[in-house]
Amino acid sequence: MNAGSLKFKYRYIFSHRGVKRYGVNTLWLFSEHILRMFSTFLVGILIARYLGPEKFGIFNYVLAFVAIFQVIAKLGLDEIVVRDLVKEPTKTEIYLGTSFWLKLSGGILTFIVILIISHFTADNFQTFLFINIIAAGIIFQSFEVIEFYYQATVQAKYITLRRIIHSILSSIIKIALILFKAELIWFVLVTLFDTILLAMFSWLIYKSQKLPNFLRYFKLDLAKRLLTDSFPLLLGSIAVMIYMRIDQVMIKNMLGDRDLGLYSAAVKIVEVWYIIPMVITRSLFPAIVNAKRMNEELYYKRLQQLLFFLIWLAIPLVLLLTILAKHIVLFLYGESFAEASKILSISIWGLLFTFIGVGTSQWLIAENLQNFSFYRTLYGAITNILLNFILIPTVGIVGASIASVVSHSIADYFSLFFNKKTLKIFKITSTAFFYPIIILQRKIQNV
Repeated sequence: MNAGSLKFKYRYIFSHRGVKRYGVNTLWLFSEHILRMFSTFLVGILIARYLGPEKFGIFNYVLAFVAIFQVIAKLGLDEIVVRDLVKEPTKTEIYLGTSFWLKLSGGILTFIVILIISHFTADNFQTFLFINIIAAGIIFQSFEVIEFYYQATVQAKYITLRRIIHSILSSIIKIALILFKAELIWFVLVTLFDTILLAMFSWLIYKSQKLPNFLRYFKLDLAKRLLTDSFPLLLGSIAVMIYMRIDQVMIKNMLGDRDLGLYSAAVKIVEVWYIIPMVITRSLFPAIVNAKRMNEELYYKRLQQLLFFLIWLAIPLVLLLTILAKHIVLFLYGESFAEASKILSISIWGLLFTFIGVGTSQWLIAENLQNFSFYRTLYGAITNILLNFILIPTVGIVGASIASVVSHSIADYFSLFFNKKTLKIFKITSTAFFYPIIILQRKIQNV
């Protein structure tokens, strides 16, 4: 193929209506995600510095406590409803209405459950009050169904604009609270306000386009089918949330608010790097899947190259952050959080396995092994809980950091070894992990 025909081909591809539509849609979503993530991280640092370790620990405890139950209210419906809206666009109002009333019912029931459980588990009235103020926002999650419509119709700009405006307003309010030296309860109330504001923006944008009112629709047979289809996803979401947040709940109950504040500060620095493997994998994996159609050997070669890239991008990053942990914590949070540097220097090693986990999870989807994603997360959650029970009483929050790293290694890497269907990806990942050593050995042998 000559240069002229190649140029014409690329010009045709990028001018194609479908390519432009999905490309612009992806760009909107990606830009919003990056912007919101960094604004949340930076404002979170300001809040942590203002509140100090103890109050920051209380704040993160109530957020973690509610988050564990919050996924129940979602009922695992999100991906299922979007899928069905794409398949049957003529039934949009029925799908949106039915899923709205399901989510609203789930939100109310979840709020009642949180109210009862927190009554028996909260160690004081303040914690009980904070938990239930934030939990009230779960009811307003039902308006998320409006996002499903825009996702299914590839109109991400409406979701993105709403979230950007919301993020800016939320950040301004939180910074104002810091400047006016507000009490902790105001930050809790703003968290509830955030959820309500997001729901209001969704409804206003939807109504401004004069779209049909889905609130009038509910079909019982459809509701039963949606709940049946979404149940496995619900179990997976619960496992993920327990895996991600149970350590913070356990630290609060076993050590106290200050230790949780220090631990949470370190964890937030680790989590901000999760975007890197997500972006890389989502960008490169479509080419890897396409290779499978042409040649199985090429498919696995590209997969190994992706894993090699992810692993050897993570290793120097983790080493650098380990060395600079103390300086990073002092710069971001100040002297009162100095002890968090030790936690960061340990917890950051879980990032290596997160990079692996993001890469291998795409392979599981490509091979139709999504069910294993649930089990690997479950293994990680069980490991995390057991190790926290053993290590926290003996070595404190350092033990929680060790437990986190070990559970990440089990969930994201070693779990692949114990299943015949995933043993192949375990070997490919291991080869990618030790590839520089293998190359070095070959060169030595050839000398």
